[in-house]
Amino acid sequence: MNAATPTSIEILTSRLEQVLDLCRRLSEENRSLRASQEHLIGERAALLSKSEQARARVDAMIQRLKSLEQNP
Repeated sequence: MNAATPTSIEILTSRLEQVLDLCRRLSEENRSLRASQEHLIGERAALLSKSEQARARVDAMIQRLKSLEQNP
């Protein structure tokens, strides 16, 4: 076999390194996506809480307005 021709082991080693590199990149991407997901879940919970607080304030205002209409 000539020196320029890679052996089966060299080809296999190269492919294995590519697979390992891909696994590392996918693992990092997965970690990043999970962190983003956790952040978005927290942000959503905060927004839902603010929305509920706003809804309660609007309901309270409506009740006050109704009571003002009934007691001029």
